[in-house]
Amino acid sequence: MTAAYAIPEVLDRREGPYGEVVLRRHGALLQIIANGCFLMDTSDGRSERLLVDAALGALDDRPAPEVLIGGLGVGFSLAHAAANPRWGRITVVEREPAVVDWHRGGPLAEVSAAALADPRTHIVETDLVAYVHETSTTFDALCLDIDNGPGWTVTEGNGGLYAPAGLADCARVLRPGGVLAVWSAQPSPEFEGTLGNAGFQQVRTEEIPVARGVPDVVHLAVRPG
Repeated sequence: MTAAYAIPEVLDRREGPYGEVVLRRHGALLQIIANGCFLMDTSDGRSERLLVDAALGALDDRPAPEVLIGGLGVGFSLAHAAANPRWGRITVVEREPAVVDWHRGGPLAEVSAAALADPRTHIVETDLVAYVHETSTTFDALCLDIDNGPGWTVTEGNGGLYAPAGLADCARVLRPGGVLAVWSAQPSPEFEGTLGNAGFQQVRTEEIPVARGVPDVVHLAVRPG
């Protein structure tokens, strides 16, 4: 039986603060499932790397910019950021304790072990929406990948992050000239308009081609300053 037709093996299943989260192995791939909804796997990582690279590319030449990564996921964004010596402090906000455990001592350590050992890396176990609303810490870049997109959220409470109030929180924690980068499974012209209406500048969308269907995208916007 080939890996393509192998039955997924459940490695861990937990009831987290926002419902059930499952880590599966399907052939060579590791997969994260939340409340029965497929979130991501270790098959590629191009879009997660573009999320980080696009944010850095949109920044000016300030030294050691500090980045907030929203969502640990399978670890591709963190690993890619930590592989680049230009980044300064790398803060990752992840609300699911199980996901953090899978990276710190579980199967996903194969992706993130080196990045977690990097002294620039700091993991914050909390909800991202609450964090950007409450924190007094500021960053040069926000790389957000906690949903399938602004119009396709994993949990209902996440929707506020892409609304005017949530974007105002993002702007507040960004330093002048800082970059907001948001991953999405599909383009959203409406979200581009919301970003512009929220006061962000240089709003644009970068596409990541996929084998079939609409491309993944990264929405980019700059806080004036």
